[in-house]
Amino acid sequence: MQFSPTNGDFTFVSSSEAEDFSGTISTPDVKLNMGSDSGKDPYATTFLRQRGYGWLLEVEEEDEESKPLLDELDIDLKDIYYKVRCVLMPMPSLGYNRQVVRDNPDFWGPLAVVLLFSMISIYGQFRVVSWIITIWIFGSLTIFLLARVLGGEVSYGQVLGVIGYSLLPLIVITPLLLVIGGFEVVSTLAKLFGVFWAAYSAASLLVGDEFKTKKPLLIYPIFLLYIYFLSLYTGV
Repeated sequence: MQFSPTNGDFTFVSSSEAEDFSGTISTPDVKLNMGSDSGKDPYATTFLRQRGYGWLLEVEEEDEESKPLLDELDIDLKDIYYKVRCVLMPMPSLGYNRQVVRDNPDFWGPLAVVLLFSMISIYGQFRVVSWIITIWIFGSLTIFLLARVLGGEVSYGQVLGVIGYSLLPLIVITPLLLVIGGFEVVSTLAKLFGVFWAAYSAASLLVGDEFKTKKPLLIYPIFLLYIYFLSLYTGV
């Protein structure tokens, strides 16, 4: 049976003239891989997902490229070594960029210096080890507050780093004090030299031109701080 279309756009044909298409559609066997949920209670899994806590069942893939421990702790050994040389050789004529000690402060380098000085001080009095760390933290805080009151533009981290690194001259003279300890005059001169060395290294970095005529007000407390550090070692 054939119907004529009302217009020229459509043509209807009978079912007998159409091709016979037949077949079956197979349903694939789809299995959900739940990963780590296979060993869990399916009811509990469904309950958590319905309540919006499905993220508890997700397992994060471990990062294959793990960073080295020094990078994780943000420890740059080359930077620390350069700062050590800047403190031990504070003369401008040597060409070191000493401002990096102040402008790029770190924590692990000064902490290592303070711990080394504390270990050396065990020879004198064991009880001063904790005091050295305490005086480093609170002494730096005192210098920081004083510098800010006097108009200095420094942060506590910068002061903490500079004061810590500047203990290196005292570490250098301690073996010398063991040798010349019997000579009172020479020993006193060596102690004064070490304190002046440490105080100069710290003051030349912390006391800038912004202090103008107020420089002695900050240099003197720094000098007293290193005298006290040395007294903790000698027990005087």
